[in-house]
Amino acid sequence: SSSPWKPSRWWRPGMLYFQVVILAALLMLVYYCEFTDTFAPAQRGFVCGDPALSRPDPGPEQHSRLQPVVLCSVLGGLPVVLISGVEVIIFLLQHNSHLYDAEKVVMMGDCCYVNPMVRRTFQFLGVYLFGLFATDIFVNAGQLMTGSLAPHFLAVCRPNYTALGCQEAAQFVSQSDACTGDPEDIARARKTFPSKEAAVSLYAAVYLAMYLTACVGPRAGRLTGPVLSLALVCLAGLTGINRVAEYRNHWTDVLAGQALGGAVAVFL
Repeated sequence: SSSPWKPSRWWRPGMLYFQVVILAALLMLVYYCEFTDTFAPAQRGFVCGDPALSRPDPGPEQHSRLQPVVLCSVLGGLPVVLISGVEVIIFLLQHNSHLYDAEKVVMMGDCCYVNPMVRRTFQFLGVYLFGLFATDIFVNAGQLMTGSLAPHFLAVCRPNYTALGCQEAAQFVSQSDACTGDPEDIARARKTFPSKEAAVSLYAAVYLAMYLTACVGPRAGRLTGPVLSLALVCLAGLTGINRVAEYRNHWTDVLAGQALGGAVAVFL
């Protein structure tokens, strides 16, 4: 007799291909924002000798305590390992229980069958990637529109105060050609609000914390889920503190990024 269970809408070919197209479009937009100069940040002025912008230059991002390659590896690898591991454990412990009674196999189209564990894993990881790309795009949009200046902006800008006529410390400089430093360093120093590292790290932490709370719950003990969730959030918080300590972001940049990343995770 035919099973009364019907395939998940997520796995129907039309919906699956549509969601793949959405992820590909988001990835393309992230590429244009991150690796091209298609979109330039707003040219925001500054006050001569502004103490808030006069911190020493911390150098390239590769010299940071939390290097971009490490952050990207954690953001890409930790969810895969954590979600896949949890789903495998749940499947092994409960594959004979009511959780999978109606989902012994999951149909995709008219010919293919997918294990429910694989379906759930891809669903959680797919939503995670969507949120990660969306967070990155929101951050880039905020940075480009505000043109907020980094704490070390004047160190890389190297303005010629004599040519600008900065006899008074409170004089505001709005000329687009006021800087004499490296154009690439200046462009990066104009994109700090909100902090991208703070946003994506807290997004990943909150998403995985909520996943653990929902899927692990009391199965592994009352403290296992909260302890793991707290550890993830604390690591994300340390990422934001490191950005401020290295003079790469202001506190407001970090708090705004964390609020954005956390909001996207909770929404999804």
